[in-house]
Amino acid sequence: MNTIVTIGRQFGSGGREIGEKVAEHFGIKCYDKELLSRAAKESGFCEEMIQNHDERPTNSFLYNLVMDTYSFGYNASSFVDMPISHKVFLAQFDTIKKIAQEGPCVIVGRCADYALTDFDNVINLFIYGNEECKIKRIKERFDDVKTDDQAKDMMNKKDKQRQSYYNYYSSKKWGRADSYDLCINSSVLGIDGTVKFILQYIEDFEKARGIQ
Repeated sequence: MNTIVTIGRQFGSGGREIGEKVAEHFGIKCYDKELLSRAAKESGFCEEMIQNHDERPTNSFLYNLVMDTYSFGYNASSFVDMPISHKVFLAQFDTIKKIAQEGPCVIVGRCADYALTDFDNVINLFIYGNEECKIKRIKERFDDVKTDDQAKDMMNKKDKQRQSYYNYYSSKKWGRADSYDLCINSSVLGIDGTVKFILQYIEDFEKARGIQ
């Protein structure tokens, strides 16, 4: 196994759990929240600050102005003027690249597919699911979510955040098939069945590319 797997996911689709199981199978690391700790450590930001801006878009006029002005060609002086949310994004972006250079792993969310555009040993997946399955999983996972409507509200809010964040920072569209190598409905095969399908896909991908 010498492949990096990135996973975009709808909230409640089991994307994180699927990522962890794929990583476990190959004996490699799965980065989700761990990525935030590492980005905090390497960038000098406190972890709480990075968590506060994690996969969340911004609506500030100043922010958009700065993004348009610097459009990622940032240097020391422009970096000072950047809003904190942009700095946090860049810290995560740099950390994702470093992690990928260290070897095979699974990275969940955070525009990892976009950060690793220049890497050729990457498979970009998107996990989605049927609404009733996602609602059931959310209610099981969160004790304070009692009703289907609460679960649906939480799901819509989280997905909207992820979509805005991804569409804002990357040149692609969140959840759209042509943004990924493979989009999978986890409700069809279930979590374990989806993991099995992904493992087969990775093996075939490596064979096709002559990766050992």
